[in-house]
Amino acid sequence: MARELRTLLLWGRRLRAPALAAACGGSATKHEFQAETKKLLDIVARSLYSEKEVFIRELISNASDALEKLRHKLVSEGQALPDMEIHLQTDADRGTITIQDTGVGMSREELVSNLGTIARSGSKAFLDALQSQAEAGGKIIGQFGVGFYSAFMVADRVEVYSCSVDAGSPGYRWLSDGSGVFEVAEASGVRTGTKIIIHLKADSREFASEARVRDVVTKYSNFVSFPLYLNGRRMNTLQAIWMMDPKDVGEGQHEEFYRYIAQAHDRPRYTLHYRTDAPLSIRSIFYVPDAKPSMFDVSRELGSSVSLYSRKVLIQTKATNILPAWLRFVRGVVDSEDIPLNLSRELLQESALIRKLQGVLQQRLIKFFIDQSKKDAEKYAKFFEDYGLFVREGIVTTAEQEVKEDIAKLLRYESSALPAGQLTSLPDYAGRMQAGTRNIYYLCAPSRHLAEHSPYYEAMKRKNTEVLFCYEQFDELTLLHLREFDKKKLISVETDIVVDHYKEEKFEDGAPAGDRLSEKETEDLMAWMRNALGSRVTDVKVTLRLDTHPAMITVLEMGAARHFLRMRQLAKTQEERAQLLQPTLEINPRHVLIKKLSQLRDSEPDLAQLLADQIYENAMITAGLVDDPRPMVGRLNHLLVKALERH
Repeated sequence: MARELRTLLLWGRRLRAPALAAACGGSATKHEFQAETKKLLDIVARSLYSEKEVFIRELISNASDALEKLRHKLVSEGQALPDMEIHLQTDADRGTITIQDTGVGMSREELVSNLGTIARSGSKAFLDALQSQAEAGGKIIGQFGVGFYSAFMVADRVEVYSCSVDAGSPGYRWLSDGSGVFEVAEASGVRTGTKIIIHLKADSREFASEARVRDVVTKYSNFVSFPLYLNGRRMNTLQAIWMMDPKDVGEGQHEEFYRYIAQAHDRPRYTLHYRTDAPLSIRSIFYVPDAKPSMFDVSRELGSSVSLYSRKVLIQTKATNILPAWLRFVRGVVDSEDIPLNLSRELLQESALIRKLQGVLQQRLIKFFIDQSKKDAEKYAKFFEDYGLFVREGIVTTAEQEVKEDIAKLLRYESSALPAGQLTSLPDYAGRMQAGTRNIYYLCAPSRHLAEHSPYYEAMKRKNTEVLFCYEQFDELTLLHLREFDKKKLISVETDIVVDHYKEEKFEDGAPAGDRLSEKETEDLMAWMRNALGSRVTDVKVTLRLDTHPAMITVLEMGAARHFLRMRQLAKTQEERAQLLQPTLEINPRHVLIKKLSQLRDSEPDLAQLLADQIYENAMITAGLVDDPRPMVGRLNHLLVKALERH
């Protein structure tokens, strides 16, 4: 508090001092802006920046640069450092905002060179590129040191007072209204550093309000390296902890910083503090919220939750190109002075470098999650339960197979080879496979009970093969998109059954002859059922894979068929579905229902028809190919009446 009071009093004395009036001594010299600079001023005023408020960010960044240059100069010369500060002052009555630093300052030549020309920027070639790009949306790689000109978006005129740190240097005043001419005159009483007074346009007087400027400073410049004061009060009290060594940042600091950047009240369940110098100089922190994501969080419209900084100055609050969309649940900060930006620093360039950066960060986060799963499997299981939908989305929306497989390492499923509740990964499954095995098998069902009692799993048991159980709605779609993992094909057990038929794979029937239909009875029954079911089936076949189930439906690429029907909401009638699916009904000649049906088709044809219809419907429901089973309730009631008539 004492520090702030001393600063406030000192600032007040500076405002009253004649030095700040900076009386001009000697005649002013008038200069015309370089032709290219005139063009630049016009582009800045018209189209370069999407928000006027960023002029404050630009001028604070310039002030920080000036202080950094002074610090480097004095340290290299072995001199003591003075107070190195940035001050902003608003004056609503006069309609001005002032930015002052105690940095390196400028000489007359530097004022003319830095503020009257596009210094060291490629000049004419740069402007030609800028003009053509501005017409196409303003996307041109920047870092050309033109942030100062952003002041003319809001200013009627701009005054600059500056005095170089070099011993014996006089002070100068630079003045322009941005119309094409500026003047420079020697001024007395100017302190070392630079002060910019912006006389605001009538439609920009909001920036003479302390509250409005405070919001802008908090948004963009909260982590500037040097003390930053607004009307004498310190603004930047938070540390840019992403720039610190990870071992120097405590858990409490991470919690405080997470709540600040995420605007959240929970704590991070995972924290990754990542620093690298290749392929770019990157300083970053990523957090996964402890809270379960809401439906709003899941929405793809939410966009990125990672902020992009360059040397601790905010560039974008939601940097959409830094991480792929599926990682939008991650909160955090990425800071790099090497990231190619457009001239206004508000948009990332679409470039190979940015794609490379996105790939590096994605891979680092995947590796981090894999490490965490090994470190604490139970904690990771809870994370996957909450955020698994994003992982599945990453596989579905990613084009490159190699990247799909990297993301797929994060998937977790139950397995027929493991106890209920224990999860396994695709790499773990692959590690348990017998030599020469080429396929990873899975079965989608709402629960383990339904999976284990599915006719498809029953049919798979004879192969003595491990099967992954997938319970979530989008698991099937995810694995269909993934297709293979570690050169092993991902095969649904339903598809495997169909493939076996094409390969004419045979299973021996060890049941006594009296426990099953004869070959002729089976052939006759299949012929009758083809006629009874009509266009609802493509064929009726016999299967010896089943034990407890009377029948099952097989469709080539069953998972894709289910997804297609769900998404398209087509084929409302049974006949329309059959036309699309071309299903085959496979019957178990040892099951009591099938044997009874064989008897009834001659003795009670009406009841046999009801029974055949119900067996077919049950198989379709078990296959997940019927969304609404209510239409068959009438038939069930009719069957119950028939059953009760015999008692």
